[in-house]
Amino acid sequence: MLKVGMIGAGFVAGFHERALRSVRNAELAGVYAPKGAEELAKQAQADRLGDTKVYDSVVALTEAVDVVCLFAPNFARIEIMREVAKAIEDGTEVKGIIVEKPLARNLREADTLVRIAKALNVPTAYFENQIHMPAVVQARAQLAQVERSMGPAHLARSAEEHGGPHEPWFWDPTTQGGGVCCDMGCHSIACGMFMLTPTGRPVDYLKAVRVNATMALLKWGKQPWLGQLQERGVDYSAVPAEDYSSVTVEFKDPKSGQHSIVQATNSWMYDAPGLRLLMETFGPGYSYTVNSLQSPAGMFISDAAAAAVADGELALEKSQASRGSLILQPDEIALYGYVAEWLDALAAFEQGRDALLNLEYGKLVTMLIMAAYMSHEKKKTLDLTDTHVLDELETYVPLIQQGKGKQVL
Repeated sequence: MLKVGMIGAGFVAGFHERALRSVRNAELAGVYAPKGAEELAKQAQADRLGDTKVYDSVVALTEAVDVVCLFAPNFARIEIMREVAKAIEDGTEVKGIIVEKPLARNLREADTLVRIAKALNVPTAYFENQIHMPAVVQARAQLAQVERSMGPAHLARSAEEHGGPHEPWFWDPTTQGGGVCCDMGCHSIACGMFMLTPTGRPVDYLKAVRVNATMALLKWGKQPWLGQLQERGVDYSAVPAEDYSSVTVEFKDPKSGQHSIVQATNSWMYDAPGLRLLMETFGPGYSYTVNSLQSPAGMFISDAAAAAVADGELALEKSQASRGSLILQPDEIALYGYVAEWLDALAAFEQGRDALLNLEYGKLVTMLIMAAYMSHEKKKTLDLTDTHVLDELETYVPLIQQGKGKQVL
């Protein structure tokens, strides 16, 4: 039985607690977080995930578990990883380290996290749930024979959209790392790349050769939404971030030389039933589509009954309505790939190896995100085969991340 410890007790930690209910041979042994730890621990105990304890430091938690999970905010990742490293260097044995997407706010931070993990010689997992979505995985599996006969896919479109994040720090580009491109573009670019990768090849097989991006502040920079953010301590009139991004990444197959393209679209202005994940993949003579809002279940709540609804998100993540005809996803956690990524990571750690996605992969995704921001700033397509561009990306911090988004939005 692997003992899992979570650092962070916010929204994503809650999702992972729910995912662990469907995972055997693991217990949620501990939680450390400045706030929310007691509530998460009580929920885990109620869900029979073990005698979940609350710890008063990162080091204390690390000493008590087999798998350490960094589910804390982006701006705190490096400090937390150093505390985890301190415990391990002092003799604590850990079987694996998990870091939630995005790995870091920029490439320099991502490199620091990768270097610390490598020095520890501990297996790692980069949690990018959408690559593990059963609908995506099964579509690829069922089309594998067709792909071998006709050739790999050449175009992937991947989109994630909802009405906006939960916590104020997520809206703040200086703490989160940007706007919707950093927050959700990491999902869509990674998933798009995965959908194009030939069956049987490593997840980092394709080589990115060009990136072009357009970003904008369309909804949350004007009233009344601007005022709503200001009430939460976030002022997009002074320090804005993008609420829309469109990124095109061109890849090259290093063996065949064939090119393929990912179109990743993300927004925080999807005023619709709730979170939507939309993936489309096109190959020579075949295609598949995934739409998370297509459900076999639905429900209706009248105006009279709406007052009794405690939480609209019980039916669907980022739900924006509590009455009328509503979409119901019977098992969001499995639908989005959370259960599958846990199964993959824990099986890998038991065998002493990295998960399907490790921190090096997370660094690759961070590089592509930084390339997107640089493309938007420079208003041109970036050539990722140019060593000067790659060198510039190593130390690049987007203007939006610096709090200077007014210059480029």
